[in-house]
Amino acid sequence: MASASITKDPGDLMVRAALIIQNWYRRYRARLSARQHYALAIFQSIEYADEQGQMQLSSFFSFMLENYTNTHKEDSALVSRLFENTRLESKDREEYVGLIDVPDSYDGPRLQFPLTFTDINLLLQAFKQQQILHAHYVLEVLFEARKILKQMPNFTRIKTFPAKEITICGDLHGKLDDLMLIFYKNGLPSEKNPYVFNGDFVDRGNNSMEILMILLVSFLVYPTDLHLNRGNHEDFMMNLRYGFTKEILQKYKLHGKKILQVLEELYTWLPIGTIIDNEILVIHGGISESTDLSILQQLQRNKMKSVLMPPVSTNQDSNIKKNKVGSPSAAAGPSEQSASEQLTKLEWEQIIDLLWSDPRGKKGCYPNTSRGGGCYFGPDVTSKVLNKNQLKLVIRSHECKPDGYEICHDGKVITVFSASNYYEEGSNRGAYIRLSYGTSPQFFQYQVTSTSCLNPLYQRVNAMEFSAFRILKERMIARKTDLINAFELRDHSKTGNLVLAQWAFFLWESILGLNLPWRSLSSHLVSTDASGSVDYMSSFDDIHIEKPVKDMKSDLIETMYRYRSDLKIIFNIIDTDQSGMISMDEFRTMWKLFNAHYKVHIDDSQIDELASTMDSNKDGNIDFNEFLRAFYVVHKYEMPENPLNK
Repeated sequence: MASASITKDPGDLMVRAALIIQNWYRRYRARLSARQHYALAIFQSIEYADEQGQMQLSSFFSFMLENYTNTHKEDSALVSRLFENTRLESKDREEYVGLIDVPDSYDGPRLQFPLTFTDINLLLQAFKQQQILHAHYVLEVLFEARKILKQMPNFTRIKTFPAKEITICGDLHGKLDDLMLIFYKNGLPSEKNPYVFNGDFVDRGNNSMEILMILLVSFLVYPTDLHLNRGNHEDFMMNLRYGFTKEILQKYKLHGKKILQVLEELYTWLPIGTIIDNEILVIHGGISESTDLSILQQLQRNKMKSVLMPPVSTNQDSNIKKNKVGSPSAAAGPSEQSASEQLTKLEWEQIIDLLWSDPRGKKGCYPNTSRGGGCYFGPDVTSKVLNKNQLKLVIRSHECKPDGYEICHDGKVITVFSASNYYEEGSNRGAYIRLSYGTSPQFFQYQVTSTSCLNPLYQRVNAMEFSAFRILKERMIARKTDLINAFELRDHSKTGNLVLAQWAFFLWESILGLNLPWRSLSSHLVSTDASGSVDYMSSFDDIHIEKPVKDMKSDLIETMYRYRSDLKIIFNIIDTDQSGMISMDEFRTMWKLFNAHYKVHIDDSQIDELASTMDSNKDGNIDFNEFLRAFYVVHKYEMPENPLNK
């Protein structure tokens, strides 16, 4: 009997092949997704650590106020800069605006006051062409906006209707393309198309001024239909670190200082929240177990000059009087520069919680250790605050989310973040929310598309991952001496190797203060042998801080590099004439105070030697910005060419 030939069904082979390819592709996408997740975790962890450092500056400023002014009693400008409200009366407006002419040669947008919808369109078209609005118009807009904002309550109350929805946008952070895309998809602000912009309009992006002008001009045209909440970056101290101050001074070299002075006060008059339909609380950051809307609605918000400037201790702080303060515009006169010019400690903490807090799944309310300000609040805290105030929902921003929004706490907290590609091209979508009375929130996602966004996914992940590990390496090199000391304490046999678990959990997390999956990231950061031991010195093979002065000690280099942003902010406050120069005596005084407060243990002699060397023309002054630029990181590697590596 002839044996029957066995042939496989071609259709079956095709199905099996398709399943193999499908499984391979799913694993491939999962690996890319994991790499993307780790890169986002690095970006966010370092962002919050930087904000924590910024918040920690607040205690230093109180220390500096007490000590610096004791040695420089004649310098009352520092006290005024830090702790007194700057008031620009009507005569100052004429001085600021009236004396700035708009030349015939200026070919940018010319605004006509009172403003109309035409001016909104005019600005949008001009900014699309990368034109700069003249300083005269910028100041006019700031003064006009301040005049209206001063009449507004701390919480704006608005209502929706089935035929009149409202759009809520989160952080924009100077990303003009995102705002343009929102307006393209959702329509321009109008009486029939109201908006709430929930803080953090500025900083980090390159077009913070353009976004601020569009929002303020729209607010002036539709003051009852476009609502602006204060975020933690509507703060002159935050702007010093995160870029908006630099942007203004670069775009307005002649009148930038005037713009900054007016803007500094305008921030203080922004409302701190919006309540929609008496049910939805819209605030930038979050809440805490002690959030009290009755206190928040009554306090004089313009006294919050900066969230980084806590009230100077007074006897009244321990016993807040819940008196009726009336209209927020009823501020004390210029002659009453005293404790009455400040919020009480309780009031200050209430606003800090509103602007800086983040929701978490864990019950309770506990310190926000990542940011250094505000709190983490759990679902029980959300329910308690909502029930107490007869509210149903909190909408907040403040945190970048991969999808542009996130729902948590059993649907009672929504985060909306409107800056797409926030950390890197392709890192996240942006989103906005539309609300209508009696219906569930609608979410709209988008992503600004550039040339790199059209690249294949693996290339976008590679680029994002490369950028993330670059900034992580810079954070490592800033603590190189501390890390090596910690490694060597664990390396009892002096082999130069550690068990991966020790390297990851006992050392990196405690020294760098970054809560990251170090073992998963180790292949990018350190050489590991087959047994799982790591050569801990290999962490620093491809990066170093360039020495501005030969034979300079490593610990001093790292300290100056690590604290360069803080030092620059401190210098900018002391440099009241904005000259960019600092005397040797001022530098020594500033450093001694900084050294004493931060306990960085650098000998004064080292600083004196460094300062003398940096005084290149020996005139007793240092260009401080040039001084800090001398400390920079050199990377010895390039972007990996192979997109399928790892």
